[in-house]
Amino acid sequence: MQLANKVALITGAASGIGLEAALLFAREGAKVVAVDISENGQETAERIRAAGGQAHFVRADVSKAADAERMIQEAEQAFGQLDILFNNAGISHAEDDDAIHTSEPVWDVTFDVNVKGVFLGCKYGIPALRRAGGGAVINTASFVAFLGAATPQLAYTASKGAVLSMTRELAVIHARENIRVNALCPGPLQTELLMKYLDTPEKRQRRLVHIPMGRFGQASEIAQAALFLASPASSFMTGAALLVDGGITAAYVTPE
Repeated sequence: MQLANKVALITGAASGIGLEAALLFAREGAKVVAVDISENGQETAERIRAAGGQAHFVRADVSKAADAERMIQEAEQAFGQLDILFNNAGISHAEDDDAIHTSEPVWDVTFDVNVKGVFLGCKYGIPALRRAGGGAVINTASFVAFLGAATPQLAYTASKGAVLSMTRELAVIHARENIRVNALCPGPLQTELLMKYLDTPEKRQRRLVHIPMGRFGQASEIAQAALFLASPASSFMTGAALLVDGGITAAYVTPE
């Protein structure tokens, strides 16, 4: 039980990485606060409780300060403290393209959720970690914080670069408070977020050819990496970017 007696708040817990992480963290002994803008996050909490774990659902828009503050307050009220903050909620938008074609509303909403949401989570969550005597922050960035693409999603890519740089600075600021802050950087995953764009075999193959392992990752695999960053196993890691990407950022020429 790597997270026994720990309280973990996970945003974006209704689906994808957030759902898998919530279920895994609970199996590893954590009391889970499942946060999502969708009421489907309640199902995540119910699945945890049905399996014998402890969970509390908070409906919140992470881009709103009042919601971010309330989710932290509810975590402490429900379970007495907060030890792990997983700022995972994120969006991408079908209209996101290059600098010419990306609209200002798409840019703004992407940054509101993906960047401001992480900032607000830390703004209100880090004081709670201090009250608990320390803890771990995990921010979901992406492999696109390291690579540019010829099929651009400029707002999304820029937002994930911002998450990565914010993570590094927060790590340095809070390193001597027993608070670790790391970025989790997934590669292309077989999740709804990506598959809604890659809706034909041709589009999927266009991505797969660049992944040395030759397949998309699974949300459950990223959850395992999040568990590592949340657990004592990563106790000497802070300010790091953990790439879990099937080798995509290591590749110059991929296998035929």
